[in-house]
Amino acid sequence: MHRPVSGRPRSAAAGPSHSTGDAVTRPITTAVNGTRPFGAHLRMSWWKPLVLLATLPVCLIGSQVLAWSVVGAIEGSDDPFSSEFTPLKSLAANLSIGATGVVAVLLLAWMTRVPWRTLLSPLRRFDRRRLADYSAVAAVLVSAGLGTVAVVAPQATGWTGFAITDTTVALLAVTLITIPIQATGEELMYRSVLLPATASWVRAVRPALAVGLVVSSLAFAALHGSTDAWLAGYIALIALSTGLMAIISGGVEAPIAFHVVNNVLAGIGNNVMTGGGTSAVDRSTETGGPPLLILGAVNVAMVVVVWLHEKRRRAVPPHRELSGEWTR
Repeated sequence: MHRPVSGRPRSAAAGPSHSTGDAVTRPITTAVNGTRPFGAHLRMSWWKPLVLLATLPVCLIGSQVLAWSVVGAIEGSDDPFSSEFTPLKSLAANLSIGATGVVAVLLLAWMTRVPWRTLLSPLRRFDRRRLADYSAVAAVLVSAGLGTVAVVAPQATGWTGFAITDTTVALLAVTLITIPIQATGEELMYRSVLLPATASWVRAVRPALAVGLVVSSLAFAALHGSTDAWLAGYIALIALSTGLMAIISGGVEAPIAFHVVNNVLAGIGNNVMTGGGTSAVDRSTETGGPPLLILGAVNVAMVVVVWLHEKRRRAVPPHRELSGEWTR
């Protein structure tokens, strides 16, 4: 199968026929349609997204159960699946999520026979400048949101008091080094893979994007396992917002930037404000509440920023920067 040149638009439309003597080959086709927006750009058999929806959660949950069991044996824990997260348990969780994201991309690339980089941004190369710009904006917005919640609803943060201990330092190291891997892994799994895969069930662009956003967002919320309505809704909003960022920008740089910054800053706050002990992840009933509306507004604000920025970029003719990155 002919593969498109990296950095140029890919199209699933039939290409020119090639003749060799009296033989005429069929038109060249690819699973990526370069005339459609990110999220609706894949063509694949209807059953393949079902395989992804069935296997990826098993891979994610299975890898975490295995990792936490090993950590529990090492630490001598009576309950390796408790909501308490030690530095080693946090490390295992983050790496298993990151690994599942890589597996998801490789599996979809194999199913569609397209280069894995195409799943990150089908019409251009992965743009590090976009990643840096959106990370800076996300840092401002997320900091403002977390700070506002800490001031107006301190009880909602779950923070007990500032302290720095050896455990705190270890948790901070794990947060700074492996949270980016964890957040990127989730974006690969849900936005690079499940969103376009499930959107391929529908041909019309807007309905396809709606299906991809809804299915991938529900999968994201379900696998986070919250039984609290407020928290489950907020998690679904994160998925919807990052999905829109990917669609608007034509790639996963913006959602990766926002997700990484959000999780790192929240992780740092939890690490240093738990009295020097281990952190806990509690998503049971009555763990959420109205203060999540503030953080939800941060997500919406980031979507608006991405829309405005990409609108401005589209007003500039395409060109190749000196760094070799493609911009739009």
